Amino acid sequence: MIATTEASRLPDNQRVVITGIGLTAPNGNSLPEFRENLLEGRSGVREYEIRYFGRTVAGTCQFEVSRHQARKELRRGTRAGSVGIYCSNEAVRDSGMDWPNVDKSRVGIYLGVTEHGNVETENEIHELKGYDYDTSFWSHHHNPRTVANNPAGEVALNMGITGPHYTIGAACAAGNAGLIQGAQMLRLNECDVAVCGGVSESIHTFGIFASFHSQGALAEHGEPSRASRPFDLHRNGIVVAEGGCVFIVERLDDAKRRGARIYGELAGYAMNTDATDFVLPNPDRQAECMELALKRAGLAAEQIDIVSTHATGTVSGDAQECIALRRVFRNAPRTYFNNTKSFIGHSMGAAGALELAGNLDAFQDGVCHPTINVDELDPECALNNLVLNQPREIGKATYILNNSFGMLGINSVAIIKRF
Repeated sequence: MIATTEASRLPDNQRVVITGIGLTAPNGNSLPEFRENLLEGRSGVREYEIRYFGRTVAGTCQFEVSRHQARKELRRGTRAGSVGIYCSNEAVRDSGMDWPNVDKSRVGIYLGVTEHGNVETENEIHELKGYDYDTSFWSHHHNPRTVANNPAGEVALNMGITGPHYTIGAACAAGNAGLIQGAQMLRLNECDVAVCGGVSESIHTFGIFASFHSQGALAEHGEPSRASRPFDLHRNGIVVAEGGCVFIVERLDDAKRRGARIYGELAGYAMNTDATDFVLPNPDRQAECMELALKRAGLAAEQIDIVSTHATGTVSGDAQECIALRRVFRNAPRTYFNNTKSFIGHSMGAAGALELAGNLDAFQDGVCHPTINVDELDPECALNNLVLNQPREIGKATYILNNSFGMLGINSVAIIKRF
C-alpha cells in the first residue's frame, strides 16, 4: 500500500502538476520521438567541429528554428533563445490550453541555464579580428544577447508574455531548478501558469570544449555514438550537448478546471550546496539533498520506482554520485536506476529537465529506459537494479526521483508522482 504523500495532503490550489512538455534533444524534437529513441537505444551524439578547438563529438539538435520565429527574430536573437522559444511554444501547444485567451500577465517564465553570453562574446571577438579589433564594428545587439535573462526574455517577446521572466543560473542543476522555481511561484500565487525548465546552447562556445579538455574531462571515442558512457569502467569524460525542455506547470485546481491531461505531480523537491570544492562533488551533500526531497514528499526511499541519475561520464563524478545513491537507497528491491546522458551527452542547463521528461512516460508504459554504452560496469558504480543497455519492464511506476548536480557544489532533486 502506497502511503499518502505530503503533496497529496495539500489543497488543490497548492498542488502543482505538469500539463505540457516541449523539448528538443540531440535524439528527438518531441516527447514521443525522444521517448521512442530512449527505448530503442538511439544516440544523438555525432562528430562535431568548432573553431579553434577542432574536431570532437557533441550532442547537436536538429529542430525547426523557423517554426515559431520570423527571420528578424533569428537574426537578432541567440541560439539559447531559439531553443527556449521552440520548446515553450511546443509545450503550450502540448498543454491544450486556450492560449490566445490566457491572461499573459499571469504567466511566468523560469528557465534554468548553466551559462549564457559566452557564445555571443566569442562570435563578436572572432568577427572583430577581421577588422583589426576595431570596436566600432562591435554589434549593437551584443548587450541584449548576453544579459543573463536573455533566453527567458526572448521567449517573453516571442509569446507576448507579460508576467515575470528570468533565468535561473544553477550550473547543471538548472533544469530541476527551473521546475522548482515555477512551482514555488505558483504556490505564492505570483502566476497561474509557469513556463519552466532549462535550455542550453553550450556546444556553440569553443571555450567549454577547451576547458573540459584541459581538465581531462572531455570524452573521446572512435565511435561518436558511444562516447557518452556513464558508469562504464573505461569512461573518459563529458560529451557536451545542446538542447532544451520546457514544462507547462499549473496548480491542480486550474488544471482540473480546464480538463487538462496531467503528466505527473510534483511530490517533493530540494536544493542544497556542497560548499567543499569548485568541481568535485560531495556525496554526503548529494545524499542529504535526496533525503530532504524524500522527507518533503513524505516518502521512504524504497517507494521510488525510478531514479534518473545525473552521472556525466567523468571518472570521479559518477563514482561519487553512486556513493550517495547507495547511502540513500541501499538495496531497495523495486528501485531502478538509469541515465539519459548516455544517449544525448550533457546538455548542461537543460539536462535535468530533459532527463525528467524522458522518464515520465514510465507512468504509462511501465518501462524504465536503460543507460547505454556500458560494456564493462565500473565496480565503483555498481547499483542494485541499474538498468543497462536494454529497457526493463518494471510494472506500475508511481514515483520518479530526478537528480541534477552542478559545479560549485549546487545540487537539485525533484520527485514526480504518477497522477
